[in-house]
Amino acid sequence: MKSIPPNFAWFNLPNLPMPVKVLFSGYLLAIGLGLCMAGLQIMQTHGMADGKPGLSLDDIVYSYYGSRSGSKLESKLNGSMKGMSTPEVRLGIIKWVRNGAPETEWEPQFKGIFNQYCVQCHGPGSGVADFSQYEEVKKVAKIDEGASIQALIRSSHIHLFGISFIFFFVGFIFSFAVGVPKWLKISAIAIPFAFLIVDVFSWWLTRWNPSFAWLTLVGGFGYSIAATIMWFMSMYQMWVLSRNGKIYGNAWEADLK
Repeated sequence: MKSIPPNFAWFNLPNLPMPVKVLFSGYLLAIGLGLCMAGLQIMQTHGMADGKPGLSLDDIVYSYYGSRSGSKLESKLNGSMKGMSTPEVRLGIIKWVRNGAPETEWEPQFKGIFNQYCVQCHGPGSGVADFSQYEEVKKVAKIDEGASIQALIRSSHIHLFGISFIFFFVGFIFSFAVGVPKWLKISAIAIPFAFLIVDVFSWWLTRWNPSFAWLTLVGGFGYSIAATIMWFMSMYQMWVLSRNGKIYGNAWEADLK
């Protein structure tokens, strides 16, 4: 039978009570899987903006600044939406767009095509362009100027609110770590928030000037690496380091010194 550590000597990752370890670990596992899925989603959307697999500077530029040499619709059909229809349908839409997307051809020919291949995701109430309406299709058939101000505002506040909560709880769990120098623990907790802000601001800067696209890659990789380090160290201390039976003392009290 394990002895109960005196006072708050258990207040650290290795010595936490089992229910708390399960709570923290369940959260970290769910968040870890969620972040992996988010990475795959980025590869399937932004990562295909230039029509080639993998995330590159060109993908960032096309996503936020636009191509400025063609329409957003054509850019998507040659990029992330390339596999959503047959080659014949895709080339037919591109030809129609390059001809100015005349409304006279919408009802007899292209409305049915968009309803079949696009409206499932781009329909009424979807939060994105409603491709069941010609007016909405016409907007994205114009020269691609990248993300709209409205889209950036929406993405920015969702990104900042949602991911900040993730980093808060990951950092909170990591704050119970032992054997980590105080300066390193503070840096690891602060870095994801700093890179998150860099990431979001880089979208706006890239929309203005494509030269800032590299900041998006730096921001994304920066907070991903920092969060990953905290994730693995927290799991290691809870389930591996804890096996030595040592009492490590109050982690927060040690950080007050």
